[in-house]
Amino acid sequence: MSEQWTWTYEDADGAPLTGEHLSTTAFPTQSDAESWFGEVWHELSDAGVAGVTLHRDGEKVYGPMSLEAAP
Repeated sequence: MSEQWTWTYEDADGAPLTGEHLSTTAFPTQSDAESWFGEVWHELSDAGVAGVTLHRDGEKVYGPMSLEAAP
């Protein structure tokens, strides 16, 4: 069985976000998932995502990680 790495998204209050504009793609490796995130985090932030959590096979790996830019 191969691993599946996925992201979940939260709004500023920590509530889950879903929608067409938010990817539900499963990635084969953590590196693939993180590379994708590095390419699109600005777009996610613009879509109202305030935080993300990375999961491996449904289990939380880390997060929520804020998308708010550091001052």
